Formats: sequence, C-alpha cells, structure tokens
Amino acid sequence: MLNSTSNLNREKLLYYASKYGTPLYVYDGDLIVRKYKELYEYIKWPKLKILYAVKANYNVGILKLLKSVNASLDTVSPAEVHLALKLGFSKESILYTANNITDSEMEEVKKLGVLFNIGSISRLKKYAKAYPNTEVCLRFNPDVVAGAHKNVMTGGDITKFGILLSEVEEAKRIVKQYNLIVVGLHEHTGSGIAETEKVYLSMKNLLAIATKENFPDLKFIDFGGGFEVPYKPMTPKIDYASFGEKISEIFFEFCRDYGKELYMYFEPGKYIVSEAGTLLIEVNTLKQNRERLIAGTNSGFNHLIRPMLYGSYHHIENLSNPHGELKIYDVAGNLCETGDYFAEQRELPEIREGDILAVKNGGAYCYSMGSLYNLRALPAEVLVVNGKDILTTKRLSNSELADSLINSHLG
Repeated sequence: MLNSTSNLNREKLLYYASKYGTPLYVYDGDLIVRKYKELYEYIKWPKLKILYAVKANYNVGILKLLKSVNASLDTVSPAEVHLALKLGFSKESILYTANNITDSEMEEVKKLGVLFNIGSISRLKKYAKAYPNTEVCLRFNPDVVAGAHKNVMTGGDITKFGILLSEVEEAKRIVKQYNLIVVGLHEHTGSGIAETEKVYLSMKNLLAIATKENFPDLKFIDFGGGFEVPYKPMTPKIDYASFGEKISEIFFEFCRDYGKELYMYFEPGKYIVSEAGTLLIEVNTLKQNRERLIAGTNSGFNHLIRPMLYGSYHHIENLSNPHGELKIYDVAGNLCETGDYFAEQRELPEIREGDILAVKNGGAYCYSMGSLYNLRALPAEVLVVNGKDILTTKRLSNSELADSLINSHLG
C-alpha cells in the first residue's frame, strides 16, 4: 500500500504562511499523485480508468500535475471542458456530465468533441434530435441513497440526478429512434460514502440494466466517485484494498455475462485532493463572550464554506503554539454573517493573537466553492511538488479586487 501521509509538516506550513501571507491554501502535490495512483493499487481491474472530478478543485497547477501522470477528467461545465483542453488534455480523456444544461451549452460542448454523459430523458431527447448517429453515455439514478450529508446524496427518490431505472425503456426508444450509440452507462450515489455495501448495491442496480439486449455497444461502465476520506484524526479508514477486490469481483461477473471485458471508470475528486490541502489562517481577535471563548481569524466561509453549508468537521491545528494549554474555542471568520465559523466548541492548544491555524482537509470543495462575499479576495494558492513551492494563484490586494470589478463593469 502506498503512503498517504502529507509531507507538509508544521515547520513547512509556518514557513509558507510567512513567505506568502495568509489566508493561504497549500497543496501537497506529491500526496495528490500518490492518492491518484493508490486507486490503481486498490482496484486491479485490467481496464480501469480514473477520471479526476475537476469540480473538487480546478487549480491549474493541480490539473497540470494530474495530466503529467496521464489522468483523465470528469467535467460538469463548459468552462471546465475548455480549461481541460487548453491545458492539453485530449478530448478522449474528458467526460462531460450534463446537469440541467441549456441548449447553447450543449452546442458549445459538442463542438469541442468530448463525450456527453446525459442524465435526463428531456436532455436525451434534445441531444438525440440535434446529434443523431453519435456516441453518448447515459447517467442513471441507481436508486440507492448514500453520502455524508443530504445535500451530497445524488441517488434515491428525490434527487435531481440521473434517469430513473424505470425509464430505461423510454431511453432505449429515443436511442433507437435517433440511432444513438450508447458507449457508456454511469451512476453516482453520493459524496463521502462510508457504507461500502451501498456502493456494491448501486453498482448491481446499474449493471442489472446494462445487458446486451438493452445496450449492445457498451465500452465502459462509470460508477462515479464518493470515496470517503477521514476528516477527523481518529476516523477509521475504509479498507479500500478489500473494496477493490469486491468491486472487481462484481464487475468480472457482469463482463462474463455481457460477453466482453469493459472498461471500469471511477470519478474521485475529494479522495485525490482533500487530504493534500491545508488552509492557513491567522488569529487577529480573542474575545471572551460570557462562557464562549472566540478566536477571530482573517478568513471566513467565503474561503471554506463546508462547515457552514454541510456542518462539516475540519480538523484544526494551532501551528504557532502546538503544546499550549488545551482550551475550548469557537474559531470564527471575519465575515458579517452569524454562522461564519470554522469550528464551535473545539478543544485546541491555547490560541494567542497572531497565531497561525491550519484547517485540514482543505483540498476539495474549499477554494472551488469560494466567493467574494463581503468583497474579500480569495486566498493565494501554493502547490508543493518535490519540495519546491510554486505560487499558482495570486491573492488580489483590496485595491486590485476593486479594480477588477470596475474594469469588468460594462455600464
């Protein structure tokens, strides 16, 4: 098994905070590559293809790094497709998942030549009429509910994602009418899935409709992403080696019945980049609010929204005073919003004004979900590869941020 531990220790993180200032995202590029390669160690299917989910983190440096190890990409917007192509990814290495897209977006992406993954009967009809006799992938709802939070559960009765399994005949009718060639089937159950049995069930539900009679031209089956990563220090890690053996066994039996060996796709995002990222923030205010001890920082949910949006836990370390007396803190952001907290009632070594805190698991769905709320600039981003730190995204000064808005104003 490969080593999944980050090389970015306390001393290095403090150095980067001093060199680049805070707030600052730091990514361990070596760990990103190891996490990507791990999946090929765990899942030993001979025709395995790992597509990195760009939505997790679209940092150009990270994408270039993944390209250097021949990664493919799962994209969900026209801009992500353009970015991938401009960075040199081949159109064959990109899958475009079309979620409630417009006709103009469909036309734009089709001109770029990447394969569509379509998840509604409505869009399938429109695509088929516009582009008969072309290849396509169909996304089905596996009718399994799983994930770390209700907002990231993408299967089941009330989700907006995927064609229902009960609609397979309607999908086949459209495919036949317009002579579409279905080369792939897709499902994605949710994000942060801890229950491996639900993954197996969702696979089996999709494979049950992936017959020669229904779809005779299949080249691959895409089982999405959702691999869980540990956010708390004591969270037990899933045995992905055993997981890989089980899914390979399920897929082997399917391919035997189908009559040929297909490609198996997965689309991890969080698994590859989450543990590699750290958000460095500085404490600027200490406040004793009756029974609550509040540590105010120079960042907020505009830089990392997951705790406020999902109630997510992100481990926090006091890099400046790691051996201080343990106290209970609310770690607050600097935005004009009551819910702007990184953590509440968290035990940490004594925090002093000027201390640097490290918010862990900052590599996935953190910067990519950032905003300019309260008109505060996004953090800088640094990628560390082979011990060399590279500034990949500059932090705008307050004046530069104002200028960017004025320069983009069309009135």
